Amino acid sequence: MVNNAGGAKTDNVAHQVMWNRLISVVEEQAQALVRTAFSTSVREAGDLSAGVYDVDCRMLAQAVTGTPGHVNAMADSVGHFVRRIGRDNIFEGDVYITNDPWEGTGHLHDITVVTPSFYNGSLVGFFACTAHIVDIGGRGFGADAASIYEEGLYLPVMKFAERGSVDMTLVHIVRGNVREPDQLIGDIYALATCNEIGHRRLFEMMSEFNITNLDDIAGFILENSRRATIERIAALPQASASGEMTIDGYASPIDLKVKVDIREDRILCDFDGTSGVDKKGINVPLVYTKAYACYALKCAIAPEIPNNAASLAPFEISAPENTIVNALHPAPVALRHVIGHMIPDTVYGALDKILPNLVPAEGAGTLCNFQVSLRPRTDEVAPDDAVRAEVLTFNSGGSGARPGSDGLNATAFPSGVMTMPIEATENTGPIVIWRKELRPDSGGAGKYRGGLGQYMEVGANEGHEFDFQAMFDRVDYPARGRQGGMSGAPTTIAQDDQTPMKGKGKQFVPHGRRVMLAFPGGAGYGDASERDPALVRRDLARGYISREVARRDYGFSDADITAVLDAVERGEEL
Repeated sequence: MVNNAGGAKTDNVAHQVMWNRLISVVEEQAQALVRTAFSTSVREAGDLSAGVYDVDCRMLAQAVTGTPGHVNAMADSVGHFVRRIGRDNIFEGDVYITNDPWEGTGHLHDITVVTPSFYNGSLVGFFACTAHIVDIGGRGFGADAASIYEEGLYLPVMKFAERGSVDMTLVHIVRGNVREPDQLIGDIYALATCNEIGHRRLFEMMSEFNITNLDDIAGFILENSRRATIERIAALPQASASGEMTIDGYASPIDLKVKVDIREDRILCDFDGTSGVDKKGINVPLVYTKAYACYALKCAIAPEIPNNAASLAPFEISAPENTIVNALHPAPVALRHVIGHMIPDTVYGALDKILPNLVPAEGAGTLCNFQVSLRPRTDEVAPDDAVRAEVLTFNSGGSGARPGSDGLNATAFPSGVMTMPIEATENTGPIVIWRKELRPDSGGAGKYRGGLGQYMEVGANEGHEFDFQAMFDRVDYPARGRQGGMSGAPTTIAQDDQTPMKGKGKQFVPHGRRVMLAFPGGAGYGDASERDPALVRRDLARGYISREVARRDYGFSDADITAVLDAVERGEEL
């Protein structure tokens, strides 16, 4: 039995119930943001995070909905808020805001909102949430900027509201500097509102369990999480190994290198040897590198332990300053996710040498996002109904095959965000998605096949032209297999008249033209000769692989292939 400051005695069972309740509270907080957000990236893709913190700014629970880049980076950000605001300046009814890339979640397009939580007049903790917003002004969401100053409006840690009164001067400044002011201000209010939902549910829990602060439950959560994580680490072999990966970069390839060192009570990841800061906006603040390196290790070693400050603490991440994974101000960082999403596969390259048959093959890694800036055509007189619009859409290539199963098709790992439905995308502006379907033969062959990428064909309504902001990788360096598995297919991008396009950067698309995209596939795991023939027949029947791949990579004869396809024509079950 433990005795909290309020005098109520609470046993471990009650503590566990409260822990589960806190996780439910922050999940409801996140779902409130999904329901109320204006940006499609939040509503449709779940590009957000939500969490609850104790008075010492330690994250106690995170929502299941959200991305590791947001929530693991946000784990550190609340401390920055309290340091900047000052504890003597924290009042009931306050709402704090920032999009600082180095004290938030890595780039200006993520807004983090923190709200202090008072119970019966006393500060008991904080709620925080983050959302990706479609536009923050500047050059727009893309890699073309040469410094952070070009990338958009910077909001230092400050008060959005004090004692319940919103700072309308801040609102006017924001509205005057972005392309989608109604959408952005709406998202800020949605962020503040979802924190308020968290407060209400927390207060209900505290009243129900007759506690006046979170001290005891925080101690229970953090101590048990720390101990459980260290136990998982202690069971591993104490060894070191290195991993590396070369990826496209912007104008020249980028080398990611990491050394993973498993100690008795912690795991160290050092990115010494990684390429230096890039001239364009693909650099990564260290907070985002930590977020995805920790996520990779937790997925492999302690996936069942809830995410909080203590379960993250045994994973220690370092990188030399002014490498691309520890870019300092004022480096451009708008597309930090393009590099950041490759960090888990780099870590797994090292971990596979220490713990074989545990981690997946490489996948598409970074999201296959693009943003379209539409406007009335300028080559001729545009129709009266032509409009300007900013449309951001999230898409995914295939994930890597796992040691015991195929990779997932068109599924985002490590970000975990959802692919946006065509209907939702087309509802945000005069964009047309002419094609969106799985890409056959894109998953690398192996005992377990890599997940498939996608085809997309993108255009605009009659009377419009647009700038296409590409944010892709894996054009020149596709996902690599493990244990003899084959590579996934690379990314391709061009206009429908075969005009070549770059994998990154803003590019003009004239009236009537379309952009033809093929997103990368995940790599295979294990030798293809060991694949179960029944799985090959299934893939052939579903159209996941072609005749050629069935013959070349899996050794099927023409007679075998014809028999499968004839059975499909007859409607037979395989």
